[in-house]
Amino acid sequence: MEDVLTVYSRPYDEEYPVICMDEKPVQMLANARKSFRSKDGRIEYEDNEYIRNGTASIFMFTEPLNGWRHAQALERRTREDWAGKIAWLLDTQYPSAKKVVLVMDNLNTHTIASLYQTFEPKRALELAGRLEIPPIPVNL
Repeated sequence: MEDVLTVYSRPYDEEYPVICMDEKPVQMLANARKSFRSKDGRIEYEDNEYIRNGTASIFMFTEPLNGWRHAQALERRTREDWAGKIAWLLDTQYPSAKKVVLVMDNLNTHTIASLYQTFEPKRALELAGRLEIPPIPVNL
């Protein structure tokens, strides 16, 4: 835990921005039946049955010391999806940063190997070289 706190306590440096990244699976649900109100209109009754309309994965990036955040919903959560978002982060959001300090959990898709699975080796090495990924305790 101290490793994470040490990273978070670094002073702001635009050449080495500290970015937090996470993703969350979500279900898209619809009501199976419309709600209705009691005769006096004070109570609204809702059925607990729902219709599942698919899933998505919300990718969230934030730079707390700069007040920046970005969220995007994607259809799924794959190594290629993660690698694509990392390329976007480095190329579009932080093209002039020497390194981006990326704080994230240790999900199986959140690895440098995902860059190599998605991009040609030269491109993957270029992206990996611009990332600093601090060690995160397993029991975080």
